[in-house]
Amino acid sequence: MESVAQFTDTTIVMFAKLVLAVVLGGIIGTERAVMARQAAGTRTFGLVALGACLFVLTANYVDLAHLGIVNFDPMRVAAAIITGVGFLGGGLIIFRGETQHGITTAAGLWISSAVGIAVAFGLYAIAIFSTVLVLLIFTGMWYMENRFKHWFEDHKPEIERKADNGL
Repeated sequence: MESVAQFTDTTIVMFAKLVLAVVLGGIIGTERAVMARQAAGTRTFGLVALGACLFVLTANYVDLAHLGIVNFDPMRVAAAIITGVGFLGGGLIIFRGETQHGITTAAGLWISSAVGIAVAFGLYAIAIFSTVLVLLIFTGMWYMENRFKHWFEDHKPEIERKADNGL
C-alpha cells in the first residue's frame, strides 16, 4: 500500500526549494531595485517568493497528511489567513509623492503569516529554516542591494551624471 511519505518531499528538499525561491526572487528584485529603480527590491521580492513557496509546501504537506482522514480542507483556513494578512500588508504601504514606504514590511508581515501557518501544521523545521532565510533577506540582501546601488551610481556614464545634475 502507498503511504503519504512516498508523495512528500524530504525536509532537505523542502529547504532547497525555499532557498531557490529566495535566490530567484532576490535576483528579480535586485534587477527591479538597481536597474529599474523601483521601491520594491531584493528583500521584498525575496520575501514574497519565499512566502509563496512556503505556502505551497505547507499546502502540499497538509493535503497529503490529511487525505482521507478528516472531512475538511485545512488549507481553507490558511487561505483565509493569507487573504487577511495581505489586506493588512496593503495598509502598511504608504505613498508619499513618487516614493513608497512599507513594502518590505508588508512582505515581512506576509511571510510571518506563512511561518505561523507552517508551525500550526507541524512543519517546525521548515518554519525555523524559513525564519532564518527571512533574517538573511532582511540583513544580507539589504547589504547586497545597497552595494549594487552604490556601484551603479559610481559607474554611471558622464552624460547621465550631467543630466541628473541639471547641466
